[in-house]
Amino acid sequence: MLPTPISAVTIDGRAFFVKRDDLIDPYLSGNKYRKLYTLVHTPKERFDTVISYGGTQSNAMLSIAKLCFDKGWRFLYYTKPLSQRQKEEVSGNFRYALEFGMEHKEVPHAIYKEFIASLTAQTDDRTFLLHQGGAVKEAKAGIAALAKEIQKQNPPVKALATPSGTGTTALFLALALPQYRVYTTPCVGDGAYLTKQMEALGEIPKNLVVLEPPKKHPFGKPNLEFYKLYVKLLEQTGIEFDLLYAPSMWKMVLEKTTEKILYIHSGGVIGNESMLKRYQKGSIKGD
Repeated sequence: MLPTPISAVTIDGRAFFVKRDDLIDPYLSGNKYRKLYTLVHTPKERFDTVISYGGTQSNAMLSIAKLCFDKGWRFLYYTKPLSQRQKEEVSGNFRYALEFGMEHKEVPHAIYKEFIASLTAQTDDRTFLLHQGGAVKEAKAGIAALAKEIQKQNPPVKALATPSGTGTTALFLALALPQYRVYTTPCVGDGAYLTKQMEALGEIPKNLVVLEPPKKHPFGKPNLEFYKLYVKLLEQTGIEFDLLYAPSMWKMVLEKTTEKILYIHSGGVIGNESMLKRYQKGSIKGD
């Protein structure tokens, strides 16, 4: 579904707009589709194999698996060793990625960093290496396409918001749309870590504003405040957001901004399946 529609919503009496990138595809949606845009439009004859690495509930992992399934490419995915619980309860993104044909490889903790660093040397011209989270310069084309859609739709806002893992989407979006203020927040690590990740991809423009949370929540850990915000967003907007990134961004937007904002839905709602199971088991930490 391109271009994706924009929904007008109200949250706690405040008007917002949501760019519905979650509607592109259930498994390959949001900023992951945008990051993989170049590969999506690459002829299937160009590559045989895609290699990537990261966590077993990664949204990027599932999106790459779906892309490779559609293209007929082999997909090798490396992670640290699975826990016993992960082996017994194969669910969420990991389950769907395996169903799409992903070949999962465990790498011992002791050599993980060294092994990942060696992956570049293992590739050839028929193999594409995608770094964790899709943080590659090839992602720029997909974000440029998103920027053109926003310009054409011309929503009545002067600010955008998108959460960050590596900051790839936020950086390239700010560079492509200098007339907008682009808000983001670090969901993995702190502001310094996020800045370092973005600087590896390009110079950070002045219109990119990083909203630093006053308190850091461990990434991926169930959190009562985030769960309540997830429920509130669903009830007030009728839109389901992901439980990993969206609560952090919406919390900062609601607390630290006042203007009308277009929120870029980053997809990833399939991952809520495994996250909600953890909440149901009562493993929630409050503030």
